[in-house]
Amino acid sequence: MSRSVSYWVVVEYNGTELANDALDVNDLARELQRLTIQWQTTFGRLARTLSRQLAERVTSHADKQLETGLRAKGFKVKFQQTQEMKEAFASVVQENVDLIKSIPEQYLTQVKGLVMRSAGRGRDVAYLAEELKKRFDITHRRAVFIARDQNNKATSVMTAARQMQLGITQGMWKHSHAGKQPRISHVRADGKLFQLDKGMKIDGELIMPGEEPNCRCVWEPIIPGFEA
Repeated sequence: MSRSVSYWVVVEYNGTELANDALDVNDLARELQRLTIQWQTTFGRLARTLSRQLAERVTSHADKQLETGLRAKGFKVKFQQTQEMKEAFASVVQENVDLIKSIPEQYLTQVKGLVMRSAGRGRDVAYLAEELKKRFDITHRRAVFIARDQNNKATSVMTAARQMQLGITQGMWKHSHAGKQPRISHVRADGKLFQLDKGMKIDGELIMPGEEPNCRCVWEPIIPGFEA
Protein backbone atom coordinates (compact mmCIF):
# COMPACT_ATOMS: atom_id res chain seq x y z
CA MET A 1 0.00 0.00 0.00
CA SER A 2 2.74 2.42 0.97
CA ARG A 3 4.75 1.71 -2.17
CA SER A 4 1.67 2.07 -4.38
CA VAL A 5 0.56 5.36 -2.83
CA SER A 6 4.09 6.83 -2.86
CA TYR A 7 4.60 5.82 -6.48
CA TRP A 8 1.38 7.29 -7.85
CA VAL A 9 1.56 10.51 -5.84
CA VAL A 10 5.16 11.19 -6.92
CA VAL A 11 4.27 10.29 -10.54
CA GLU A 12 1.47 12.85 -10.44
CA TYR A 13 3.90 15.49 -9.16
CA ASN A 14 6.71 14.64 -11.58
CA GLY A 15 4.32 14.51 -14.53
CA THR A 16 3.21 18.07 -13.98
CA GLU A 17 6.78 19.24 -13.40
CA LEU A 18 8.09 17.68 -16.60
CA ALA A 19 5.21 19.11 -18.58
CA ASN A 20 5.63 22.44 -16.83
CA ASP A 21 1.92 22.36 -16.04
CA ALA A 22 0.29 23.87 -13.02
CA LEU A 23 -0.33 21.33 -10.29
CA ASP A 24 -4.04 20.54 -10.27
CA VAL A 25 -5.06 19.89 -6.67
CA ASN A 26 -8.34 18.41 -7.90
CA ASP A 27 -6.43 15.82 -9.95
CA LEU A 28 -4.42 14.92 -6.87
CA ALA A 29 -7.57 14.62 -4.79
CA ARG A 30 -9.15 12.30 -7.37
CA GLU A 31 -6.04 10.13 -7.49
CA LEU A 32 -5.95 9.91 -3.71
CA GLN A 33 -9.63 9.00 -3.64
CA ARG A 34 -8.99 6.21 -6.16
CA LEU A 35 -6.12 4.88 -4.04
CA THR A 36 -8.22 5.13 -0.90
CA ILE A 37 -11.04 3.05 -2.38
CA GLN A 38 -8.57 0.52 -3.78
CA TRP A 39 -6.71 -0.09 -0.53
CA GLN A 40 -9.67 0.06 1.80
CA THR A 41 -11.32 -2.57 -0.39
CA THR A 42 -8.18 -4.73 -0.33
CA PHE A 43 -7.76 -4.51 3.43
CA GLY A 44 -11.48 -5.02 3.97
CA ARG A 45 -11.38 -8.20 1.88
CA LEU A 46 -8.38 -9.60 3.76
CA ALA A 47 -9.41 -8.47 7.25
CA ARG A 48 -11.94 -11.20 8.07
CA THR A 49 -9.78 -14.01 6.68
CA LEU A 50 -6.70 -12.86 8.61
CA SER A 51 -8.74 -12.28 11.77
CA ARG A 52 -10.28 -15.76 11.66
CA GLN A 53 -6.84 -17.27 11.16
CA LEU A 54 -5.54 -15.41 14.22
CA ALA A 55 -8.52 -16.48 16.35
CA GLU A 56 -8.18 -20.12 15.26
CA ARG A 57 -4.44 -20.24 16.01
CA VAL A 58 -4.84 -18.48 19.36
CA THR A 59 -7.63 -20.88 20.37
CA SER A 60 -5.55 -23.92 19.39
CA HIS A 61 -2.50 -22.61 21.26
CA ALA A 62 -4.51 -21.70 24.37
CA ASP A 63 -6.22 -25.11 24.41
CA LYS A 64 -2.91 -26.95 24.16
CA GLN A 65 -1.42 -24.93 27.00
CA LEU A 66 -4.49 -25.50 29.19
CA GLU A 67 -4.59 -29.20 28.35
CA THR A 68 -0.91 -29.58 29.29
CA GLY A 69 -1.42 -27.73 32.56
CA LEU A 70 -4.46 -29.79 33.51
CA ARG A 71 -2.76 -33.07 32.59
CA ALA A 72 0.10 -32.18 34.93
CA LYS A 73 -2.49 -32.02 37.74
CA GLY A 74 -4.07 -35.32 36.78
CA PHE A 75 -7.00 -34.04 34.74
CA LYS A 76 -8.01 -35.22 31.30
CA VAL A 77 -10.67 -33.11 29.60
CA LYS A 78 -12.42 -32.97 26.27
CA PHE A 79 -12.95 -29.47 24.93
CA GLN A 80 -16.31 -28.61 23.38
CA GLN A 81 -17.46 -25.74 21.20
CA THR A 82 -19.95 -24.06 23.52
CA GLN A 83 -21.98 -20.93 22.82
CA GLU A 84 -19.66 -18.97 25.11
CA MET A 85 -16.66 -20.07 23.09
CA LYS A 86 -18.39 -19.12 19.84
CA GLU A 87 -19.18 -15.65 21.21
CA ALA A 88 -15.60 -15.17 22.43
CA PHE A 89 -14.29 -16.27 19.03
CA ALA A 90 -16.63 -13.87 17.21
CA SER A 91 -15.59 -10.94 19.44
CA VAL A 92 -11.90 -11.60 18.75
CA VAL A 93 -12.52 -11.77 15.00
CA GLN A 94 -14.58 -8.56 14.88
CA GLU A 95 -12.14 -6.52 16.95
CA ASN A 96 -9.30 -7.52 14.65
CA VAL A 97 -11.34 -6.83 11.51
CA ASP A 98 -11.94 -3.28 12.73
CA LEU A 99 -8.27 -2.74 13.59
CA ILE A 100 -6.97 -4.11 10.29
CA LYS A 101 -9.36 -1.82 8.42
CA SER A 102 -8.10 1.13 10.47
CA ILE A 103 -4.55 0.75 9.09
CA PRO A 104 -5.28 2.08 5.56
CA GLU A 105 -7.81 4.58 6.91
CA GLN A 106 -5.24 6.19 9.19
CA TYR A 107 -2.39 5.98 6.69
CA LEU A 108 -4.33 7.46 3.77
CA THR A 109 -5.74 10.26 5.91
CA GLN A 110 -2.17 11.21 6.84
CA VAL A 111 -1.06 11.01 3.20
CA LYS A 112 -3.87 13.31 2.06
CA GLY A 113 -2.74 15.90 4.59
CA LEU A 114 0.88 15.60 3.48
CA VAL A 115 -0.01 15.94 -0.20
CA MET A 116 -2.10 19.05 0.33
CA ARG A 117 0.57 20.66 2.51
CA SER A 118 3.20 19.86 -0.12
CA ALA A 119 1.02 21.40 -2.83
CA GLY A 120 0.65 24.48 -0.67
CA ARG A 121 4.45 24.73 -0.38
CA GLY A 122 4.82 24.93 -4.13
CA ARG A 123 4.97 21.31 -5.23
CA ASP A 124 7.96 20.29 -3.09
CA VAL A 125 8.52 16.70 -4.33
CA ALA A 126 11.60 15.99 -2.19
CA TYR A 127 9.75 17.04 0.95
CA LEU A 128 6.74 14.90 0.03
CA ALA A 129 8.80 11.79 -0.83
CA GLU A 130 10.67 11.99 2.47
CA GLU A 131 7.49 12.47 4.49
CA LEU A 132 5.83 9.52 2.75
CA LYS A 133 8.74 7.32 3.84
CA LYS A 134 8.26 8.49 7.41
CA ARG A 135 4.52 7.68 7.20
CA PHE A 136 5.37 4.14 6.15
CA ASP A 137 7.65 3.73 9.17
CA ILE A 138 4.88 4.95 11.46
CA THR A 139 2.30 2.69 9.82
CA HIS A 140 4.60 -0.32 10.01
CA ARG A 141 5.24 0.25 13.71
CA ARG A 142 1.50 0.58 14.29
CA ALA A 143 0.82 -2.67 12.43
CA VAL A 144 3.43 -4.48 14.56
CA PHE A 145 1.90 -3.02 17.72
CA ILE A 146 -1.61 -4.07 16.66
CA ALA A 147 -0.43 -7.60 15.88
CA ARG A 148 1.32 -8.06 19.23
CA ASP A 149 -1.42 -6.35 21.23
CA GLN A 150 -4.27 -8.26 19.60
CA ASN A 151 -2.49 -11.59 19.95
CA ASN A 152 -2.25 -10.96 23.70
CA LYS A 153 -5.88 -9.85 23.96
CA ALA A 154 -7.17 -12.75 21.87
CA THR A 155 -5.21 -15.23 23.96
CA SER A 156 -6.67 -13.72 27.13
CA VAL A 157 -10.26 -13.82 25.84
CA MET A 158 -10.14 -17.37 24.45
CA THR A 159 -8.26 -18.80 27.45
CA ALA A 160 -10.71 -17.30 29.95
CA ALA A 161 -13.71 -18.56 27.95
CA ARG A 162 -12.29 -22.08 27.78
CA GLN A 163 -11.42 -22.19 31.49
CA MET A 164 -14.87 -20.97 32.53
CA GLN A 165 -16.39 -23.62 30.27
CA LEU A 166 -14.55 -26.21 32.40
CA GLY A 167 -15.89 -24.70 35.62
CA ILE A 168 -12.74 -22.79 36.56
CA THR A 169 -13.82 -19.47 38.04
CA GLN A 170 -10.64 -17.93 39.49
CA GLY A 171 -7.16 -17.08 38.34
CA MET A 172 -3.96 -15.89 40.00
CA TRP A 173 -2.36 -12.87 38.36
CA LYS A 174 1.21 -13.48 37.23
CA HIS A 175 3.34 -10.47 36.36
CA SER A 176 5.72 -11.09 33.47
CA HIS A 177 8.67 -9.10 34.91
CA ALA A 178 9.74 -8.67 31.27
CA GLY A 179 9.17 -5.01 30.46
CA LYS A 180 11.77 -2.30 31.02
CA GLN A 181 9.11 -0.01 32.51
CA PRO A 182 6.57 -2.27 34.23
CA ARG A 183 3.23 -0.92 35.36
CA ILE A 184 3.52 -0.65 39.14
CA SER A 185 -0.14 -1.59 39.58
CA HIS A 186 0.44 -4.80 37.59
CA VAL A 187 3.48 -5.66 39.70
CA ARG A 188 1.38 -5.22 42.85
CA ALA A 189 -1.29 -7.51 41.40
CA ASP A 190 1.21 -10.38 41.12
CA GLY A 191 -0.03 -13.40 43.11
CA LYS A 192 -3.50 -12.01 43.75
CA LEU A 193 -6.71 -13.88 42.90
CA PHE A 194 -9.48 -12.57 40.65
CA GLN A 195 -12.70 -13.81 39.07
CA LEU A 196 -12.32 -14.85 35.43
CA ASP A 197 -15.72 -13.45 34.48
CA LYS A 198 -14.80 -10.01 35.86
CA GLY A 199 -11.04 -9.56 35.88
CA MET A 200 -8.80 -7.83 38.38
CA LYS A 201 -9.59 -4.29 39.53
CA ILE A 202 -6.49 -2.29 38.67
CA ASP A 203 -6.27 1.49 38.56
CA GLY A 204 -10.04 1.68 39.00
CA GLU A 205 -10.90 -0.67 36.11
CA LEU A 206 -11.61 -4.37 35.81
CA ILE A 207 -9.07 -5.84 33.39
CA MET A 208 -7.61 -9.20 32.42
CA PRO A 209 -3.89 -10.01 32.16
CA GLY A 210 -2.66 -9.20 28.65
CA GLU A 211 -5.61 -6.91 27.94
CA GLU A 212 -3.91 -3.52 28.20
CA PRO A 213 -1.45 -2.36 25.50
CA ASN A 214 1.97 -4.04 25.83
CA CYS A 215 0.84 -5.97 28.91
CA ARG A 216 2.58 -9.37 29.04
CA CYS A 217 1.00 -10.55 32.27
CA VAL A 218 -0.74 -13.93 32.40
CA TRP A 219 -2.66 -15.88 35.02
CA GLU A 220 -2.69 -19.34 36.50
CA PRO A 221 -6.11 -21.03 36.75
CA ILE A 222 -7.16 -21.92 40.28
CA ILE A 223 -8.65 -25.43 40.52
CA PRO A 224 -10.47 -26.17 43.78
CA GLY A 225 -8.47 -28.64 45.85
CA PHE A 226 -5.20 -27.86 44.10
CA GLU A 227 -2.68 -25.17 44.97
CA ALA A 228 -1.88 -22.72 42.14
